[in-house]
This record gives sequence, structure tokens and C-alpha cells, in this order.
Amino acid sequence: MMALTAAFVRTVKNPGRYSDRGAVGLQLYVKKSGRSYWVQRLTVNGIRRDIGLGSPPITTLAEAREVAFENKRIARAGGDPLAQKRQKAVIPSFEQAARQVVVELGPTWRGAKEAASFISTMECYVFPRIGGSRVSNVQSSDVRNIIMDVRKTAPTVAARLQTRISAVFKFSIAKNWRTDNPATSSALALPKPTHKPKPRVSLPYLQVSGCIHAVNNSHAWVGTKLAIEFTILTASRSGEVRKAEWCEIDGDLWNRPSEHMKEEIAHSVPLSERALAILEKAQEINNESGLIFPAPRGGMLSDMTMSKLIKELGFAADVHGFRTSFRTWSQEQTNFAWEVGEVALAHSVGGKSERAYARSDYLEKRRLMMAAWSSYLTLPRGEVVQINA
Repeated sequence: MMALTAAFVRTVKNPGRYSDRGAVGLQLYVKKSGRSYWVQRLTVNGIRRDIGLGSPPITTLAEAREVAFENKRIARAGGDPLAQKRQKAVIPSFEQAARQVVVELGPTWRGAKEAASFISTMECYVFPRIGGSRVSNVQSSDVRNIIMDVRKTAPTVAARLQTRISAVFKFSIAKNWRTDNPATSSALALPKPTHKPKPRVSLPYLQVSGCIHAVNNSHAWVGTKLAIEFTILTASRSGEVRKAEWCEIDGDLWNRPSEHMKEEIAHSVPLSERALAILEKAQEINNESGLIFPAPRGGMLSDMTMSKLIKELGFAADVHGFRTSFRTWSQEQTNFAWEVGEVALAHSVGGKSERAYARSDYLEKRRLMMAAWSSYLTLPRGEVVQINA
């Protein structure tokens, strides 16, 4: 074994491992591509490790030797050079840590929209204030001030923001960037919010058929009109309908996958004759996207498109509010059990232990309920609002 020289390191092209003379285990590893790397083969706590030391010419022979000797000294003393190196690593800023959360954890979330929302709220409320601070230096007081300020103008966002900030600190703990989470409820000691969320704006069930009539007679895109009526008939959330694909339809059942559901539990909806007729009409706008109700230019309908049309037609309601209309109708106009209505809305019924024993999804009863709802909407109503065209 001979000592490596700077000239050899600069000119060597043949692939292989070239050891430097000495007892520190330093090697120059040359790959077939011609690229080379410094590697130190070292025994740490009885385990042989290969430790990367960089690449020439950025890391010179002299620098590689210096680091290798230091690593050998640490290992002889019973330490771990890699662990110490990690401890000395540069701690990222809060913004860098938050963006890394999205990179590493985002793919496990419920779609790209959630990741975009995560970063959007951070860019709006958090990064301007603590984004440049090291994630290890952010204190509970910093987070508390942000949350309290956001509560004044956007109380609903504030609660979601605390959860997201906390997620960044949990991630940072896992990365050894800090040892505690300053965004927990106990650490922030926030007062109870005084804001009470407003209920979804809904129509009295007597007026829903009039709304459907107005929608169907509007000049809106046919896919939007069909999507609104299908949403009402199935008592669904708009997102579930906008994401619906033809592969989810099985005869007179709409089998919704867990990733489309708020509670992340797959759910089947029995389809009435009118709902099936809407699907038949939707075949006329079928495109390569696989979506049942695509946007005019392809892709998914916007979450504001349907509610906007309803408001433009003069109805003080949003699409989600039709679920309330359905629920009120089922309670006041039918004899269906409360549990059947809850399952029709894809709500969980009872606690975990109760759900473990109550396996029924009331499918046949829900089939009758959805047929009754459809019949109610298509029969002439005594009270229909006047629409300003």
C-alpha cells in the first residue's frame, strides 16, 4: 500500500478502490463513470462502517486525511463520528423544514390539494414572521402570537394553522433538529376561541325542487347542471361528486373509494332512477379523464363552480347545504330511522365499540330512502320560490 498523492487523485481514471497508506482506512473510490469519492472504512462500536467524506476536487486529499484522522480518534474513544457529524449539521429554517414536510409526507396526504393548502397557509401567515428563523430557535411565544393574530380575522384557519405548525415541529424532532414541540395546546396555553362557526347555508326542503328546475333551465355548462342535481339526489358532498369516476359505478350502486371520502372510509350509495338517468345524460360529455362530470375544458370541476351557479340563480344556499335539506326532510317527512339517514350522509354512527358490532350499512333501507327523496323532488311542490332570471 502506498500513500496517495494529489497528482494521482487528480488524474486517476481506472475504476477501483485506492487505499491511502496509514491506519485510518481512507480510500479513493473511482466509479466506471470516472467520478470519484472519498470513503473511510472504519470500525465504530464493533461495526464496520463506510463513511463518505466528499468528492475531489471539492474535498482535497489533505482535507480527506484530516477528517479521516479525526473520525478515527472519535471511534477509538468509543464515539460515533456519523452521529457527531449529524449533530453539527446545519439546522434548517422553519420555512425549509415546512417545505421538507411537504416533500416527504405530502405523498401520503389526501391529494395535491392538501399539500398546496398546507404551503399556502404557511406562506400567508407563518413564513413572513418566523420562516427565516432556525426551526430549533422558534419559541411557543412566537407561535402563540401568530395564532392569536390569525384568530382575529380567520378563526377557522387559526385552528388548522396550529395543527400544521405542530406537524412541522414533530417532523423536526424526528430529524433531530430540535427536542420539543412548542406548538402543542399545552405549550401555547391558548384561550378558548369565541368564534362559533356558521352553519352551512341551506334551502328549506320545500324549495329544493324549484332550485333543481332553475339550475336545469339555466345556460350553465351541462356537466355543472348534471353534477348539481346528482349531488342533491345522492345527498353527497360536492367534492365526492366532482371526483367521481365511471369506474365507481356498478349498476345502481355508486361505490365511492376511501380516498374521496371525508372520513376516509369507502361508502356505497344506492342510485334512484333519476340519478341513473343523470348518469345516462353524462355519458354524452364523457371524455378521456374518466370523470363523470368533467369541466368544460376537461379535468375536474372547480369546488366553487356549483355553489356560484346556485347563488347566481337567486338562491341563498351553497351545495353542501343540500345535505341539510335532505336530513331535515328525512326527519320531518319520513319514518326512516335516524341511523339510516346518518349512514346515507356517510356519517359514522355510534362510538368505536358500537361500530365494531353494528356492521350493517342499511343498504336496502337507504335504497328506499333515496328513491323516496328522488320522488319528493320530482313531484310538484306546493311552495316553490320565484326565481329572478
